[in-house]
This record gives sequence, structure tokens and C-alpha cells, in this order.
Amino acid sequence: MVEILKEEKEIEIPDTLPVLPVRDIVIFPYMIIPLFVGREMSIKAIDSALSTNRLILLLTQKDLNIENPTPEDLYRVGTVGLVMRMLKLPDGRVKILVQGIAKAKVQEIKTDKDYFEAVIEKIEDHKPVEMTIETEALMRNVKEQLDKAVSLGKTILPDIMVVIENLEDPGRLADLVASNLGLKAEQAQEILEIIDPVQRLRRVSEILNREIELLLVQQKIQSEAKGEIDKTQREYFLREQLKAIQRELGEIDERTEEINEYKKKIQEAKMPEKVQKEAEKQLRRLEKMHPDSAEAGTIRTYLDWLVELPWSKSTKDNLNIKKAQKVLDEDHYDLEKVKERILEYLSVRKLKKKMKGPILCFIGPPGVGKTSLGRSIARSLGREFVRMSLGGVRDEAEIRGHRRTYVGALPGRIIQGIKQAGTNNPVFMLDEIDKIGMDFRGDPSSALLEVLDPEQNSAFVDHYLAVPFDLSNVMFITTGNMVDTIPGPLRDRMEIIYLSGYTEEEKLGIAKNYLLPKQLEEHGLTEKILKVADSALKILISQYTREAGVRNLEREIANLCRKVAKQIASGKKKRFVITSKNINKYLGAPRYLPEEEMKEDEIGVATGLAWTETGGEIIYVEATTMKGRGNLTLTGQLGDVMKESAQAALSYVRSKAKDLGIREDTFGKVDIHIHVPAGAIPKDGPSAGITMATAIASALTGRPVDKKVAMTGEVTLRGRVLPIGGLKEKVLAAKRMGINRVIIPKRNEKDLEDIPKYVKKDMEFLFVEKMDDVLKIALKPVKKKRKRASKRGKK
Repeated sequence: MVEILKEEKEIEIPDTLPVLPVRDIVIFPYMIIPLFVGREMSIKAIDSALSTNRLILLLTQKDLNIENPTPEDLYRVGTVGLVMRMLKLPDGRVKILVQGIAKAKVQEIKTDKDYFEAVIEKIEDHKPVEMTIETEALMRNVKEQLDKAVSLGKTILPDIMVVIENLEDPGRLADLVASNLGLKAEQAQEILEIIDPVQRLRRVSEILNREIELLLVQQKIQSEAKGEIDKTQREYFLREQLKAIQRELGEIDERTEEINEYKKKIQEAKMPEKVQKEAEKQLRRLEKMHPDSAEAGTIRTYLDWLVELPWSKSTKDNLNIKKAQKVLDEDHYDLEKVKERILEYLSVRKLKKKMKGPILCFIGPPGVGKTSLGRSIARSLGREFVRMSLGGVRDEAEIRGHRRTYVGALPGRIIQGIKQAGTNNPVFMLDEIDKIGMDFRGDPSSALLEVLDPEQNSAFVDHYLAVPFDLSNVMFITTGNMVDTIPGPLRDRMEIIYLSGYTEEEKLGIAKNYLLPKQLEEHGLTEKILKVADSALKILISQYTREAGVRNLEREIANLCRKVAKQIASGKKKRFVITSKNINKYLGAPRYLPEEEMKEDEIGVATGLAWTETGGEIIYVEATTMKGRGNLTLTGQLGDVMKESAQAALSYVRSKAKDLGIREDTFGKVDIHIHVPAGAIPKDGPSAGITMATAIASALTGRPVDKKVAMTGEVTLRGRVLPIGGLKEKVLAAKRMGINRVIIPKRNEKDLEDIPKYVKKDMEFLFVEKMDDVLKIALKPVKKKRKRASKRGKK
């Protein structure tokens, strides 16, 4: 920015001029400045000026961010400029050199052309008739202020300072100083719009005063900073000289090296500020201690933990949804709900980079793949995997760590797992959360409340570390076999996903696609050497294992592979084909035989469906009557809930005696015995209520129960049928037995969505709300004895 030294000759300024909007700068009269013009409208305004008298009106925009300003976006006072030179650039822009001539006020802006055109009124400076003492003092003060600003570091060209020193016009002095102070556009525009030169110069003096104050504060800050730097540099050089002297004398000891190494590790760990201060404080304590003292060893261990924790190390998530889906499908068969939840998390993570990790809880029977699923999730995300078993943990310090005052204190297993992972965002699996204990040493489940709460775990404080560690990036996954034993507040913090047992078809798919190839590889076999037919696998699943998961199935497949490997090693055969006919030669007689199907409809025997940890089962509830005094006998190792169901079922039948055709005095003359085979297996649960009521009603009315109907549901004294759980497993049990009609509570109709279509095929589901509906479906008419007698006679 340069000020011309001499006034130009008088130039005649027309009333109408093209307008050039400029951004972030105010141009004063007698300024010469280069401008880069890129807007089409502005280029056309310059072309118009060059084709006439080379004059153009320079107006500053009120908002520099507006790309296409309107007349309202421009200030009304500007400077008439003379375009001295113009150069077209290769990128389409235009570079011009423009000189301010005079101030002008806009009367009207016309927009009828491709550029703005303004009707203007020239503004003349009010020149004083004679120089007053006040004006001369003001001018001298401004010049002195400018000299002081330059001495404090304000950058102004020496040529400009010479021109300022020789100026005697207050208006020009004000304009020249203002144009070289680097003011904001608003301040510069304010000065431009002041017509009176003395008032304008006074305003410039005020701005200069503030500028000098800022420069003084800035200089003070710089001098203080420089003093600190000088002090630090001096200490650094002295230390380096001391080290050099010690090296020359051979006096540098291991202790100094240890302290320096810790300092280096603390810097490299990139800890949070609060943690770094604590580490440096402990290091200073270590410097002052005797190296062989017990406390020095404690501090060393503490510093080792601090510098080795991954405060700022994290793995980058694999946000490729298709790749993650492929990894999950490779490792696990089915489990669509869990896979969908993980892909949803990845999708949200892709849209929002900073988010809290989810806390999932997998609940299901043993062997369904809960732990291996966690490992698979870590692989799909590209994260490290850490597993910690909570089974039998009774000490709160296992979670939060021990305080450093104790001998042999260590951080809790959460912090240990994070250190083991080496990153601050692993997939952290807490196994067997339903088996966590509690005793006089504390309550570990309460300590876990902070760990598994997304709102609190961003500042988890381990007792040993005594500084906060951010666990919000960790993806916690917990597992358990049942929800009931998990404390309520802890259960509330987790998103529970239920993993039910596998069906026979699902087990067959898992065995073919995962277990068999894995065991073949582990035993050094190939598919050419050992081939296992689907029929053999089905026998293996149904008659050699009885479980909801696939653990025992994998053991039996491994057993089969060992038998084959032994024969190959003995040189007997080179190829084996296992079918349903010869599998017993390798594994022996079947361990589990399916429940025999009833051959005919029987009185007092109803077919019920039960849920067990190994899946669904068929149970036959037997009821019989004998002479007595109205007693009820229950056998079959029934639990308290099942006993109460039997009492409720009997009370319901007694209340409906008239409708069922039972004489009222019958209940006082007979004893009723209910038995649920097998007697050696404990049984409990409410879902056998309607089965017991049906068996009792059948025994008392003499009407047989339809053998092709299985049922499940709880009964109330009023005869209402209440919903039950484990419907999928129960329906599978009925299908295995060839029973295709199943009575289920009406309110369980929604649960059929979770049952695979191939299971529901050829099945008839009978929805009931009242016990009366159950009896209408299950009980058949009484067989007439005459027909039986006549048949015997014919025989």
C-alpha cells in the first residue's frame, strides 16, 4: 500500500460512475493499491471505466462473505478511483492498479446493466482558513503517537513515515495514517465517512492510543515469554554441560539415566494434562528418594503403569459394512439379531465419528457362541479383543484395583485388560456376569456400575492409579446364562440380547460349515480322507448330544476324528465315510433316545412342552384317580412353582365340575395322583399348568386326551391361560416328536415371528385365552364300552 507523494492535477469527476465492490478493505483518497478482481460483474464495471474516463467508484462491502452483493450490502460513502493499469490473468481474473482521487457519496445505485452504476456527489474536505494551535498540536500528537507505535513494533514503511512527517494538511494526515494502521473495514469506513478533517484526525488519534496500549501489552507478554525461554535455555545448557562433565569423569550413574528415561516415556505417552502432572510429581519424589528404599520401588511400579497405558493410542475402526458382515458370517451361523445390532453400531459410527461405545449383554445357554461372538465382533471392527471372567469374583478390588498403600497393590482387571490390549478402544468382554459374587470384601457388581455406565465411564478412576481413565471408547460386551441373578441397577445399564438354543437344522449347518472343517484341520485330516454324511451328523446331534449349544457336538466330532486318525496311523484304511448306519461303530451306542410317541389316546395322560437349558422337551403329565378322601399327591421331583400350578389346576377343575359332567361328591371320595416322568430329573416352572389341568379333567371325566396335540401355558383359578417363554424351543420339541398341533396362549402369538419358517411349515398353532378352549380341543368324547364288548365277543 503506497501513498503518492505529490497531489495529482485536478480531475473532473462525472455524476455517474461504474461501481467496483471491494471486500475487507477501505480505500482512501491518494492511496495507490493493487486489486485482484474475479467477479463477472466487477470485471464488466472495470471494462466500462477503461472505455470512458478510467474512473470507477470503490465501495466497501458490509459483509465480506457475500459473493454477489446487492446495493443494500454496500456502504454509501466510498472513494472515486483512477484505474492506472490493468492486467488479465490466465485464471480469468483481472489485476488492476488503482489510485484514490476523492471521496464521494452515493445518491442512487442503478442495477439495469450487467454491473452497478452509481449517481454520486463529490465530498470536499473542509480546509481550515488558518492553522490553529489546537489543530497543530493534534497533528504533532498524531505524528508522535505514530513514531511510538513504530518503536513498539508496528510495521510502517520508512518512505511513508517521511511523507507523514512533511504533511501539513490534517485531512490528508488522518487518511494516510488510517490507511497504514491495518484497521478493520468497519473502523476504516467510520474514519472515511467523517467529513471534518480535524474531527477525522482526532478519531485517528484515539485509535492510535488504543493501538499503542495493545503494543505495550504485547511487548510485555513477549518479554516475559522471552525471559522464560532464556531461563529454560540457560538451564538446558547448564544441564548439558553437567552431563558432559560427568561423562568425561565417568560419573554418570544409572539413577540419572532412569530418571531421564522416565521423563522421555512420560512425554511419549501423551497423557492428559492432569495425569501428566501427577506423573511428573511422582517422578520428582523419586528423584529425591534413596533408590533402594521400599517407597522408591512402589513409585517405579506406579510410573511404569502410567507410561505403559494407552492414553492416546487407539485402533481405527473398520467402517466397511459389507466387509464386517462378511467377517460375522464367516465366524457364526445365523444369529441375525446380534449381527444386525453390530452393523447398526458400525453404521452410526460411520456417520458420527465421536460416539460412546455400546454396552451389550448376551444372555443364553452354554455353548451357543457368546464368547466367540465377542471375538468375532472385535475382528469385524478391526479392534483388539480382551476377555475377563467375572465368575466367582467377590472382591471389589478386582474391578477398581487396590490402593497404593497396600503391599503388592495392583490396578483392577479393567485397567489391566486395557494395558494388555495396548489401545484405549478394544472390545472388552466381561464373561459370566450373572455369576458375580459378593462378600465382606465389597460388592463387585456395584463397582461395575461405573464401568458399564456410558455417562460415567469417561472418567473411570482406578484406586491404584488415582487418576481418571477414559473408558467411553471401549465397547463392553457382557455374557451370562440367565438375567435373574444380575442385579437390577447393573442390568438397567446394559442392552440385553437373548441368544436362544440352536435347532437341529441350525446345528447341522454349524457342524457342516464350521465344526467339522475346524476339527479336520486340527487332526490333520482332509475331506478326501474323512467324509461325514448329513444323516450321520443328524444322529450325532439328536442321539449323542443333548444341549442348547454346540460344545458337546464339537467334542463328539473331535472324538470321531481321533478314531479315524488312529486307524490311519495304524495303516488300516486311507478313506472313511461315516453314515447313520456305521456311526455307532466309532462312537458306541447312542446316549440319548427320544421320548417314545404315544401309540393311542389315553385317559389321564396329556402331552406338555417344557423348556430346559439344553432346549425344548416333551413331557407326559400323568393323572390317575383312586378311592380316598380327596388328597392330591404330586411326584416326579416337582419344584414349588410346579406344585402350585397343580393345586391351581385342580381348583379350576373342581370349579368347573358341573360343566365337565363330574359329580360334586366325587372330589371327597377319590385321591388324585399326578406324576411327571422321569422322576430322577428335577422340574419346575409355571408353563405346565394347562397340561396338568387337562390330565386331571381327563382322569375325572374318563375322556381320553388327543395324542396328536401338545400344549404349553399357565392357568389361573379363573381359567385364564397366561403367556409363557421359550416358545421356539418348545415348538421344535413338538416337531421332533411328529406332533403338528400345538396349543399355545393367545398372547404368545407375536412370538411366532422368531420361529423359522421351515419349523412352522406343516404345523398348526391353536391359540387359546381360556382353559375351556383347551379342554374342547384336547379332550375326546368318551368311548362307549358296549362297542368294546361286542368286538371282544366277535373275536
